[in-house]
Amino acid sequence: MSQLINVANRLPVTLDGREVRKSSGGLVSALEGVGGDGQSLKWVGWPGQAVDDPREQSDLERKLGEQFGYVPIFLSEAEIDGFYQGFANSSLWPLLHLMPGKFRYRREWWEQYLSINERFARAVLSIAKEADTVWVHDYHLMLLPAMLKRAMPSLKVGFFLHTPFPPAELFGCQPKRQELLEGLLGADQIGFHTFQYLRNFRSTVLRLLGIESDGTRIAREGHATHLGAYPIGINAEKFDRTLDSPEFKKEVDELSESHAGKRIVFSVERMDYTKGILERLDAIDLFLEPCEDRESIRFIFVSVPSREDVEEYKDLREEVEFRVGRLNGKYSTLHNTPVHFVHGSVEFNRLCAMYALAEVALVTPLVDGMNLVAKEFIACKRDRDGVLVLSEFAGAAEELINATLVNPYDARGVADALGDALRTSPQERTQRMAPMRERVKKCDAAWWARTFLADLASRRLTENERVTDPAELARAGEHIAGALRSGKPVAFFLDYDGTLREIERDPAAARPNAAVLELLDQLRRIQNLDVTIISGRRARDLGAWFGDSPFTLVAEHGADIRRGGQAEWDRLDPHITYSWKQSILPLLRLYQDTTPGSFVEEKRAGLVWHYRKVDPELGAWKAGQLAEELSTILASETVRIRHGKKIVEVSAAQVSKGATVARLLDEKRYELAMCAGDDQTDESMFTLDAPNLITIKVGRGDTVAQLRIKTPAAFRQFLGNLVEQDEGAR
Repeated sequence: MSQLINVANRLPVTLDGREVRKSSGGLVSALEGVGGDGQSLKWVGWPGQAVDDPREQSDLERKLGEQFGYVPIFLSEAEIDGFYQGFANSSLWPLLHLMPGKFRYRREWWEQYLSINERFARAVLSIAKEADTVWVHDYHLMLLPAMLKRAMPSLKVGFFLHTPFPPAELFGCQPKRQELLEGLLGADQIGFHTFQYLRNFRSTVLRLLGIESDGTRIAREGHATHLGAYPIGINAEKFDRTLDSPEFKKEVDELSESHAGKRIVFSVERMDYTKGILERLDAIDLFLEPCEDRESIRFIFVSVPSREDVEEYKDLREEVEFRVGRLNGKYSTLHNTPVHFVHGSVEFNRLCAMYALAEVALVTPLVDGMNLVAKEFIACKRDRDGVLVLSEFAGAAEELINATLVNPYDARGVADALGDALRTSPQERTQRMAPMRERVKKCDAAWWARTFLADLASRRLTENERVTDPAELARAGEHIAGALRSGKPVAFFLDYDGTLREIERDPAAARPNAAVLELLDQLRRIQNLDVTIISGRRARDLGAWFGDSPFTLVAEHGADIRRGGQAEWDRLDPHITYSWKQSILPLLRLYQDTTPGSFVEEKRAGLVWHYRKVDPELGAWKAGQLAEELSTILASETVRIRHGKKIVEVSAAQVSKGATVARLLDEKRYELAMCAGDDQTDESMFTLDAPNLITIKVGRGDTVAQLRIKTPAAFRQFLGNLVEQDEGAR
């Protein structure tokens, strides 16, 4: 039976001495039904307390495993401080919540974060079996997906981020940004609360790693990471059950009596600087100052303690209590204290009663991944009406479109919205609340989990993403080596940029490096091997780099050729006209002038607009525009317009690498031929109908090639192994 292994920083348990109680959080309820399809559920996480004694650890590990199927990760106080309080909450949390001013970084925190992620990986791998599903949660474990995928590629790995994901400029402030992004890209599926966060992540991967995405799919080195927006819900069924319970009705009666004659505005959140508590108090001040009905309006603030051992959070609590005291001193009367501040947790039945009695819920975080308080308030409005005043910077704002949306930084705007909410008619309240409650009930926590896991389960490597099995690649290598040892003629047709040599940001910098020169020197010593370097580069570039080599050189995808042993270049396109170049050159120059960092390369047989040095999003957008304009202008011409790797190239359709290779194969009979390339211009070689032809795609992307090798370095190693086998046989 397969397993779903759920991995989060915290296990859903509470430790009370020797007793262990299961918590009833939203994630627990969301995953309660996943075992119904022949799949067992395991949890991996920290139990919530430092347990240092080995015997206590062993006892707790046994209890958690036997009672709940949980696997604990034990952390010392020092590890909690560095991993959790340090890197996760002082370095990652502020950037994820768009607050770089609160960001701090220490190298020792990062080392703890890396170490704890590795410990989580070992724990998961100790219970995982081939083809199990692992679901990793939140920013504490961003490195874990790649660790798991490297160790056990058959695992189906999902990751869900429960916070916002910021724009690239903010995430780029994190010194370990590359490692974190690469860790996340180990996942098969990454989930975000909103499409905005997804878009930010996709942009960040492009800007910081240079990896382009295809819609919601990011492919690299034979692996594809799919992205999706999955707004998390609440346990709506639990709220409905509570509303029918006698305990709830008792709480409603008690609260109604305590606040008789008062119109309640309710807020509840963790004590955290992202929740906009101080800004909300400013708005209440502006609301109460001109209010003629202060006697009847009461604000109830429930603040759940959070990270109270962190100085910044202590300071925030003190400031909130000071502001509340000042407001009450300013606006209290004999019959009403306007702000009731509760710093502590509230029992669930009482919380639901507060939601039910409140006329207005004031939910105004400065930024929030989702904010389930808004959905909980709506769930409790089954038999009563109310108005939700919601921050436009909460993820829930994308779903709850009938709420009154406000900018939490605009205290006057929030005060005005609060006044409007209290004046809203019962009929309008009902009309606005009904569709929101329907969505909250339908798209609950269980729906969220099912939707994400269904998408994760559907992820399969396509043929275009799959890396060739090492055994298959080894067999191909033995076949080629055997042909070389036979002494009969063998031909290699090798693309240059992206195949023999890594692509450089500056194309002029991609001259052959030591590794390439050493390999070519080895290849030239094989007597029965003909090597052709076939490239999109100009003849003068190839001549400058390989002028003294005995190899055949083919420039501009097949427009020019310099045969092995000859000094002069010959044209392969003497009957092709290039008059269209002059008609489009002004357009390419215009794009060069209006896109900083781009430039135009003029070739004899074509034109290329390069944008590798351009801001990646701007470059991709302008390239798409240029390709579309060129298609219109050149509709009547026999040309090929190629939007390739950071280029838009126009060349004659009659000229191709495939046509050139076919011509060379007709001129000489070979025992075996091999073609290798990395982009769409090389596909014409791969589709040739020639006997004993082996085709190799280097890198990612769609291809019809028989084999795939991840990188130019790996391809050079493949060729080097062939040379060693040939030399060893002689």
